[in-house]
Amino acid sequence: MLDESDFERDDVAAPIDMLESYVAAHGWSYERQDEEIIVEVKGSWTQYELRALWREEDSVLQFLAFPDIRVPDDRRAALYEAIGLVNEQLWIGHFELWSSSGILLYRHAALVDGAEEGTLSLAAAELLIESAIDECERFYPVFQFVLWGGKTPREAIAAALIETQGEA
Repeated sequence: MLDESDFERDDVAAPIDMLESYVAAHGWSYERQDEEIIVEVKGSWTQYELRALWREEDSVLQFLAFPDIRVPDDRRAALYEAIGLVNEQLWIGHFELWSSSGILLYRHAALVDGAEEGTLSLAAAELLIESAIDECERFYPVFQFVLWGGKTPREAIAAALIETQGEA
């Protein structure tokens, strides 16, 4: 968690501005174009591309996280089942598979109607980004077990969500 003093901006700002401040404070590589930001983040399993798009007319911030997973045609049925089981575990956001490209992603949309209309707080920016990364990290093994480990979706969930004690 970053200290708010790490930020150059106030504790609320336009959504993409606040996300840009948060990303810059982490030293992550990013590109900004008007009302969109694209970020590269290294996770413990893979590299993630994060994208946020602000739709001012709807006050909606669309947030996408792309783990580096492409699904071959012959594994899509099993992965769709795994996605359904994984999504049952989520409180916000969901995983989906883009049928045209076979790309797996995590998606979350947030209605942004803060105290100052059309602004995002530092806490909300942190929650949006960190929860997406956390969910991708938590479920990455499930998708790998289904795609490359020869496990059924139920076996993959059981194997990936085992609670561990301590660290190696």
